[in-house]
Order: sequence, then C-alpha cells, then structure tokens
Amino acid sequence: MINYIRRGQGKSLLLVHGLGSNWRSWRGIIGPLAARRTVVAIDLPGFGKSPPLAGTVSVETLADALTQFLREHDLIGTDAVGSSVGARLLLELARRGGVVGAVVSLGPGGFWVGWERTLFQISTWISVRIVRMLHFAMPSIIGRGWSRRLLLAQLSPRPAALAPGLLLEEMRSRATAPSFNVVLRALVREPTPQAAVVGQLQRPLVIGWGRLDRVCLPRQAARAQQLFPDARLHWFEHCGHYPHWDAPEETTRLILEVTADRE
Repeated sequence: MINYIRRGQGKSLLLVHGLGSNWRSWRGIIGPLAARRTVVAIDLPGFGKSPPLAGTVSVETLADALTQFLREHDLIGTDAVGSSVGARLLLELARRGGVVGAVVSLGPGGFWVGWERTLFQISTWISVRIVRMLHFAMPSIIGRGWSRRLLLAQLSPRPAALAPGLLLEEMRSRATAPSFNVVLRALVREPTPQAAVVGQLQRPLVIGWGRLDRVCLPRQAARAQQLFPDARLHWFEHCGHYPHWDAPEETTRLILEVTADRE
C-alpha cells in the first residue's frame, strides 16, 4: 500500500519524490500548489511510510505500482510532477499513455551513458554511506554552514539557503529508507529509457533540468528530449538536482502553467 497525503482543493496533482526522499521533500511548494490544486503527494514503495515492493524492483514494477495506486484512488489521467527517480517513473507512465495527464519531470535519471552511469552509482552510494555513518550527528551537521555545504554539495549549489528542517528530514529519510539500495541498483542496471513516438503524447510534457545538477548531469537533458521529442525542455538557472528546493517559486509557476486547464 502506498502512503500519501492530500492537501488543498481543485484539480488533482500528483507529486512523486526522488531516490531516498519521501513526500516531505515537496513541502516547500506544497502550500502554493495546494492553493490552486488538490495535491496528492506519495511515498514510493520502500520509502517514507510505504512498505517495499514484493518481488522484483525495477522502473517497470515501480511504474506498475504507481499505476495501481492511481486506479485505486480514481486518479488515472491526473497531472503529475516528479523529481529524479520519480521524474523517471512519470516519463515511463507518459510513454505508456492514458495513465497520467500533463507531466513535469524534474531531473529524471536514466539518461546517462558510459562513465556517467558509474559516476552516478559511486557518488550516490558514497553519499548515502556517509549519511548513514553520521546519522547520529545529523542535527549538528545540518546546523553548521560549512558542514552543511560539504554534505549537500552534490544536491544543491546553495545548501545554506535551504531550510534546516527540510534537509534534516531528507537525510534521515535517506539513512533509513529500506529500498534505497535496491532502487539504486535497479536504476543503474536499467537500459536507456524507451523512446516515445512523435505525436504520441496527448498532454503537455516538460522536462526540467538544473544547470548545476551534479547528480544527473545537464548534458543528459538533450538525450532525454531526443527520446521524448514532444517534450519541452525547461532550464533552471543556478539550480542543482532539486529545482523545487533551489527555485521553489519558479518551479511552482512552471507546474501551474504546464498543468493549467486548456480548451
């Protein structure tokens, strides 16, 4: 069963977090979005309060679980926003067709080639190992500017500007998520995402990328757009892997624009 929260009123909007996170990763923009939409933010299987998937864990099985959640809650066709692995899952659902509506995909993983795949695997594994080792001292680390910058250099170019509570929740989630390792392995072993056919997408798709993303390198954006030729690419200047952290107002505007009702 997938854990979720619901906020606001209006047309539904699904939020799908990234690797190691939970629904609270979105808390900086949930309020402004909920003023205009009914926001449904989930914990992916094996993260937050959602139990892990039984059996094989892959992009396909995670996408299947997400589709089942949408069916159970009468949300098929809802607009959706994803970050990192959540963004990758929404691209898969958009490619399948008929599952989600308009999509904003922020820094999707899976478009690496050669050494980029190894870099992602090693850097992500080292970072989570450090977080687990220093879990007991995390409040103190987050509370100091210099140690916060060192710990979060891969995720954000300006960690000192981020709310300490948000960062502490993120690090605790990474340290304790039971499915972190298995989802990381699945991402690394997955082949390049399948391409969508030109004209296949019936609703808007925007792929957002931070110019300073050190997790999914900016050069990968061109490959993503090539495989999803109907998508529009939106660049977030001075942003890292999580535009909803580094540029919450811009991210909110983009989401509301892309998911706006159209005649």
